[in-house]
Amino acid sequence: MNKKILVANRGEIALRVIRAIQELGYVSVAVYETPDNDALHIRVADEAIWLGPGPRCDYLDIDKVIRAAKKTGAHAIHPGYGFLAENPDFAKACEDNDIIFIGPSSEVISNLGNKVIARKIMADANIAMTPGTQNLKPGLEGVEEAVAFARQYGYPVMLKATAGGGGRGIRRVENEEQLRKEVEVARAEAKSAFNDDSVYMEKVVLTPKHIEVQIMADAKGNTVHLGSRDCSIQRRNQKLVEIAPSLIKDKKLVDEICDTAVRAAKAANYFNAGTVEFLVDKDWNYYFMEINTRIQVEHTVTEMVTGIDLVRTQIKLAFGKDLSFKQEDIQLRGHAIEMRINAEDPQNNFMPEGGKTVSVYRSPGGYGVRLDGFVYQGFTIPEVYDSLLVKLTVHGFSWNEAVDRLRRCLKNYVIIGPKTTIPFYINLVNDPDFQKGNFDTSYLDTHPQLVEYEDVSLEVNKIASLIAEIHHKQENSYAI
Repeated sequence: MNKKILVANRGEIALRVIRAIQELGYVSVAVYETPDNDALHIRVADEAIWLGPGPRCDYLDIDKVIRAAKKTGAHAIHPGYGFLAENPDFAKACEDNDIIFIGPSSEVISNLGNKVIARKIMADANIAMTPGTQNLKPGLEGVEEAVAFARQYGYPVMLKATAGGGGRGIRRVENEEQLRKEVEVARAEAKSAFNDDSVYMEKVVLTPKHIEVQIMADAKGNTVHLGSRDCSIQRRNQKLVEIAPSLIKDKKLVDEICDTAVRAAKAANYFNAGTVEFLVDKDWNYYFMEINTRIQVEHTVTEMVTGIDLVRTQIKLAFGKDLSFKQEDIQLRGHAIEMRINAEDPQNNFMPEGGKTVSVYRSPGGYGVRLDGFVYQGFTIPEVYDSLLVKLTVHGFSWNEAVDRLRRCLKNYVIIGPKTTIPFYINLVNDPDFQKGNFDTSYLDTHPQLVEYEDVSLEVNKIASLIAEIHHKQENSYAI
């Protein structure tokens, strides 16, 4: 019987997984809520099943997704990222219903999703971490516990939701007065976001580089890393730009970080694809942050420099195959950069542009260019989901070649209708610090000029586009 895999997600990651499923010769099943009636992933999939009116609630309904898998006869579920991907209850529901969950076990997801437990696992494995607390006690006792920690290690400190992830549930605190107010606020936020009000605290590493390592592990415990990525350019702890490999010049240090990632994965009994994240301070000390128990948004850059299809590998591992490559087989070739093209207005605090229709869509292409997206001309962007439209990834033999290719692609990219992050990225790619690889997590704070560009209205943009086409044709056409 041909294997059938349900994709419990939407948008570009659903499309990415569906394509891998189809390339393996399996049957893909898409799920969708009513706002996604016109979404591309349900058009590309072999089958599609409606979960409910939504928004969001049906994508997050474990019982509905399991029923959808059973109704369609799916043997396995790929969770993508976001939504249910890191929910141990969802992985356990798959296990209990004899459905293969394409990812680590529910126990591993639970252990690594709880940041305090994850820190203990890493401490037992002698992996360096920033100073931090256990879960803070409720009420005044917890506040005093937090104050005592901050007095010992100094400010700033970071309050974090124990069950948090993806940049959510994080509050930076600069002084004791603020800390006394923020502990209970952080608890309320954690409860709202993760249905778990436990929080802990860590010392802040000032202006670090955010370095992560892609790992893969099979059921026999064979574990490899696929090199490093730099995700330092962020806004509110959300990554905007990802590159592979890291531009850290000390190869010995990068190799050590990658080897530590493998040790961390083994300590957690990790299986399938995952990402081990680190902070690197100005003195080149590195600290474990967390392990993300899923495929990452930025997996494309790793695929570009290794030539390995990570999603295809995930599926094979989940169906009982061993890793088809060893550590010595992994060779990094060139440099890759990914930028997230969002329907947002960078000049208005990156306000989402949901509800607007894409009236003109022209994407770049050519050698070393990859687009992962679901937008098309005439598509109306749902207001109820995240603002990511397309991931633009480029590859070059050298860093400079990759930057040049990215600049050309951004200049050639036309999306008319919603405002997007494209003009912001054009400024970024032309910035000397970016071109030299000089960036850390403070990059956007220290480069406010990136949002300084001419704001052109929709109608003017349309007219300008037409005039430019006519002018280009007139200036560059010849007759024999």
